Amino acid sequence: MSENQRLLANESAAFSKAARVKYYNIVIESGKGAVITDADGKSYIDLLASASATNTGHSHPHVVKAVQDQAAKLLQYTPAYFANENAAKLAPRLAALAPISGPTALAWGNSGSDANDAIIKFARAYTGRQYIVSFTGAYHGSTYGSISVSSVSLNMSRKIGPLLPGIVKVPYPDPWKKRQGESETEFVDRMFDAFKLPFETYLPAEEVAAVLIEPIQGDGGIVKAPDAFMHKVYDYAHDHGILFAVDEVNQGMGRTGKWWSIEHFGLEPDLMSVGKSLASGLPLSAVIGRQEIMNALGSPANVYTTAGNPVTTAAAMATIDVIEDEHLLDRSAKLGERAAQFFVAEKQKFDFIGDVRMYGLDGGIDIVDPETGKPDADATTKIIYRVFELGAIIISLKTNVLRFQPPLVITDEQLQQAFDILDQAFTEYAAGKLSLPDNADEIGW
Repeated sequence: MSENQRLLANESAAFSKAARVKYYNIVIESGKGAVITDADGKSYIDLLASASATNTGHSHPHVVKAVQDQAAKLLQYTPAYFANENAAKLAPRLAALAPISGPTALAWGNSGSDANDAIIKFARAYTGRQYIVSFTGAYHGSTYGSISVSSVSLNMSRKIGPLLPGIVKVPYPDPWKKRQGESETEFVDRMFDAFKLPFETYLPAEEVAAVLIEPIQGDGGIVKAPDAFMHKVYDYAHDHGILFAVDEVNQGMGRTGKWWSIEHFGLEPDLMSVGKSLASGLPLSAVIGRQEIMNALGSPANVYTTAGNPVTTAAAMATIDVIEDEHLLDRSAKLGERAAQFFVAEKQKFDFIGDVRMYGLDGGIDIVDPETGKPDADATTKIIYRVFELGAIIISLKTNVLRFQPPLVITDEQLQQAFDILDQAFTEYAAGKLSLPDNADEIGW
């Protein structure tokens, strides 16, 4: 029995099946840059970046030193009662990075989930309204508030209701909803009509606190909403006194070639959630918003024992240093162009590759049945499993979307190695050489 197998066998009796989306039977032992190593000593190029939580790579020396130095001074004292030096320095630095003009303020959390919970709380408090509008395909987290506004998997609502009341969901304008022959303008108009339908039939706009959207959906398939659609929603919200809130947990911190995905649209949110890569994967999140909104609640409406503790905020300060000093926004944009060229070229070679979406080092690549153009879940599972066998980690979304989100520090050589692995897997699939793994029914969302 391998060390991976031994550790997983020991874990299985004590670990809930609800707590992990299964892909590969490995145990991560270490990581450096864009490479991770499992308990058996096998290394993989990481094309997932811990679900976009390690944009600065694994164990970046500057981040590690900041954590080690702080751990030797003070591990924890609850920020719910007292400030600590790192959090006090980080708050104005992070607030200044937010794409919001005018005075801004923030509140700490432990995960993207509670940051999105906080958006609900602050929006309701500021507006005095109860309803929150979110979108199909969204993944906002797993706490009760954030799971209530999510809709990327039925298992996020199955058996756990009732969920938070006052939530209304509208269709996200993803490419799978576009009809054959439909122009972009026609598509946007149709999706915006679907957005307005609740407001015109049963949802009083004057009772809606916020619209919450991922400008680029992450777990929904790495999908950017059309610019025109976003501007229509933004204008509609503000015309009716509704706050415009964005989830930047997956797509923020340089992932798309800009600090925040909303910057691709030229719009300013009223509220935004940040997490994942904020502290290079350590448990830290924030809700950031216009100052008057963030002061609409009094304590202890959004305090947590460990949120914003000395170690995680030290990691976040160092993470921002790395993104700035190593010019990772530019690197994401440039390497993203190279990745887009690769996948478009592969699409010309292989008829099972459908739509290719790339926004910086942030890609969604559809695997389809060439005859029908429909999603091909089996083909996708065969391909990602072969990529894994060949030495890279990539996963699927929505059963048939390859999720391409390597650390922004991936080297040119490592990126080419990843392309070579992907090309080999595509070639072998096209030749009919790949088969489903034994546990195929367990793999993926």
